Amino acid sequence: MKANPNVFSNSDITVTYNPRTCINAERCAKELSNVFRQTVIPWINLDGASTKKIIKQIKKCPSGALQCHRNQEVA
Repeated sequence: MKANPNVFSNSDITVTYNPRTCINAERCAKELSNVFRQTVIPWINLDGASTKKIIKQIKKCPSGALQCHRNQEVA
């Protein structure tokens, strides 16, 4: 099974990016450039800021191209 290049995960959250929805406002990269990097692949680095900051920035996405959800812990 091939991994989706627009899905990024760490132990806390999973972030998805839909390029067809993105309006390229670049708000994510301008306001949280340690996570949303324009010149590096993979362009989303979930180790670049706290989970709280990443979620807060994703909620600001004007097009909704960025989405996230918390990962559930397996007991």
